[in-house]
Amino acid sequence: MERTVSAHLQLYVYGPVDLVFSLAVAEGVAAEESMTITSNGEPVESRIVTGRHGTRLHRVAGQRGPMVIDYRATANGQAEQPSVEELDIIEYRRPSRYCESDTLFATAQSEFAGLSGIALLDAVGSWVRGHLTYVPGVSQHTDGAVKAFLARRGICRDYAHLVVALLRSLDTPARLASVYAPGLMPMDFHAVAEAYVDGGWYVVDATGLAPRPSLLRIATGQDASETAFLSQHGAAVDLKWMEVMAVVDDLPMDDHSGLAMLR
Repeated sequence: MERTVSAHLQLYVYGPVDLVFSLAVAEGVAAEESMTITSNGEPVESRIVTGRHGTRLHRVAGQRGPMVIDYRATANGQAEQPSVEELDIIEYRRPSRYCESDTLFATAQSEFAGLSGIALLDAVGSWVRGHLTYVPGVSQHTDGAVKAFLARRGICRDYAHLVVALLRSLDTPARLASVYAPGLMPMDFHAVAEAYVDGGWYVVDATGLAPRPSLLRIATGQDASETAFLSQHGAAVDLKWMEVMAVVDDLPMDDHSGLAMLR
């Protein structure tokens, strides 16, 4: 399987700022890649900071003016899954900023009591898919799983947050992954849930918008607070334009039942 992905961002920076980009595919799969950053038309160097589960962050010191970021990678084959640590099992069963599993405990217990393993993943994914309506632009960056549950609508990160929160309410370790998603329409960065069952991490994409086998991992964490494609500290930044591309040489079929790993 050969996957080609890219991201093009145009920003305007209003002063000295510490920028962190999460655009690069996770360690272990990219055959070749490139990242170029310019500020006021001049090349800018970035520093790679490695996070958990192979996440690679590019940190940049920005100055006032326009900034352009271009990333491109070609991935051949599939990477091995990141190793599972005891800390993962502990942390990914706890409530977090956007996945309020404690608040949704009663709902999860009433809807999915007695289920486990693949049956639980299928049930939670189908339930979220049936209870939410995908509406681009409807949610705010501060909205979490409870807000999505009450509003009954959202975008991919809202679907993923709700899946993660419900699974954690049932003592199933679950986390969020940002991905490049060949087949996604409209094309953008995508967010999916991963759940730990039967000794492995398996994808739950309640949106059903892209085939799971072709997804390409970018970042992994508790929720969107740890997987955002851009964060800044020190000055305001406007995102003027963004274009994301992800293609695969042979797009697989996927009815989103059964188990699939993110690689």
